[in-house]
Amino acid sequence: MARSKDADQDAGVKPAPSRDFEDLQREVEDIRLHSHELSRQIEQLTEIGLALSGQKQVESIFEMIVDEARVLTAADAGTLYIVDDTGMNLEFVVLQNDTMNTRMGGTSGNPITLPPVKLYVDGRPNHSNVSSYVALSGQAVNIEDVYEAEGFDFSGTRKYDQATGYRSTSMLVLPMRNHENDIIGVLQLLNAKDPEGGGVTAFSQDITRIVAALASQAAVALTNVQLIRDLKRLLYSFIQSIAAAIDAKSPYTAGHIDRVVKLTMLIAEAVNQQDQGPFKDVRFSEDELEELRLAAWMHDVGKIVTPEYVVDKATKLQTIFDRVELVKSRFALIEKTVQAELLERLLEAAAKGSSPEEMRGFSQEFEDRRQELRRDCEFIVSCNLPGEFMTDDKLARVKDIAAKTYVLDGEQRSYLTRDEVDNLCIRKGTLTAKERKTIENHAVVTLDMLSRLPFPKRLRRVPEFAGSHHEKLDGSGYPNGLTKEDLPLQARILAVADVFEALTAKDRPYKQPMKLSQAVKILGFMKKDGHIDPDVFDLFVNCGLCRQYADKELSPDQIDQPADRPDQGPG
Repeated sequence: MARSKDADQDAGVKPAPSRDFEDLQREVEDIRLHSHELSRQIEQLTEIGLALSGQKQVESIFEMIVDEARVLTAADAGTLYIVDDTGMNLEFVVLQNDTMNTRMGGTSGNPITLPPVKLYVDGRPNHSNVSSYVALSGQAVNIEDVYEAEGFDFSGTRKYDQATGYRSTSMLVLPMRNHENDIIGVLQLLNAKDPEGGGVTAFSQDITRIVAALASQAAVALTNVQLIRDLKRLLYSFIQSIAAAIDAKSPYTAGHIDRVVKLTMLIAEAVNQQDQGPFKDVRFSEDELEELRLAAWMHDVGKIVTPEYVVDKATKLQTIFDRVELVKSRFALIEKTVQAELLERLLEAAAKGSSPEEMRGFSQEFEDRRQELRRDCEFIVSCNLPGEFMTDDKLARVKDIAAKTYVLDGEQRSYLTRDEVDNLCIRKGTLTAKERKTIENHAVVTLDMLSRLPFPKRLRRVPEFAGSHHEKLDGSGYPNGLTKEDLPLQARILAVADVFEALTAKDRPYKQPMKLSQAVKILGFMKKDGHIDPDVFDLFVNCGLCRQYADKELSPDQIDQPADRPDQGPG
């Protein structure tokens, strides 16, 4: 006899769940699993975004985009294209395929030799290639099987498969948009793997949206890195343009800044390689090396306000032109006035009936004065040259000549002007004290100009290094008379580089190129006098850096010492 429903309930027997309830439970579980997977993917996407934003190298970002997209989609292969600078082509930058054991581009060290994909053919958009279509249209393309797809030319894919034995099946191609909504590249993924069976399957629509978000994040991160890189290039180009302009102001110092940069970095990199001695614990970071490099490029930027006639002063009397020619012309004029005076006296003597002996006496007197004039002129011309050291006797003779007078147009005039005497009495070199102060002022201007620029934190000491390259360890330098305790190592390195380049420069027409041994000897004296850093000097000489530089930059006849036995000069 059948039991009633009420009887079953009274007996505590539960009814069997209905099929609708079981279906509902399965749906809930599916939703839970889907939500969990979606949450995991979003979390993974967030981590990828953070990792991308922390990358500073473009090649690393390229590779990370493909790596992470393949992880998200379980893709067997992936390719990343970037729109080139012309906007006419897609360039391969990363190519990966696990089945074919292929990793090219990015940080792999294996270059990609494939030709770029043309975005335009005969002036028309190239919609036959799936990657160029996505780049031009901005539309993602998800293909279940490329052998059955219509609308695109996959002949190249089939040729690749035929040649390698690979089977290209599912494909997902996504545009990469930056923050300005410009398409900067295309991400192409191939052959999604079924996580359960391991076979090739289609890319799901859900994962397509996730990877599209990744592509957008990657595009922004890539654009930021490229922007920073381009700004850095712009900064360096601008700095180098200013340096070239400063060098161009003076044909006597052309190339000086470029060579100082080379020398400075040669020394700094050698410091980093030391595992013993005073620099064993010193390691310049990449940012610190860049900071020093910029300081070397800009160390003479203050010369932009230095008058050219001072920078180019090759002789003591030079201003816009060498005034020694005026002195020569003046002495020639004085000789003519003496000759005219002689003729006048001879005419007067003839009119008075003077004897031939008296007439010859006048002529001899003229000849003596003329020879004296010519000797004085030759002496003044020799004093004008920078290599002529002025002793006390020479200074006295210049002043004696200047005290002599001649008459022109009824006016008594001196052989030399006050300014000419001041310049000719420069004991060494070509600059007066006032002109030397003008030259030294370039360091003040350099510091002032660079201090006004908003250098980023990692480059904030560029003004300090550049503005201190004429300071000396004993405090006798300029512009601020800093001592060793005040001078950072970078500034001391730059100072040695600047001095050595100036000593050995082979393109200064007002002086003979200095021999390598002599330049090192002078640096040795500067070390002994407390003008340059002794440790930097010893490293520069003992590690062969001076010879290494000389072999590249100096004339062969300047290199007069063996490479393995540098002359260190005074200890």
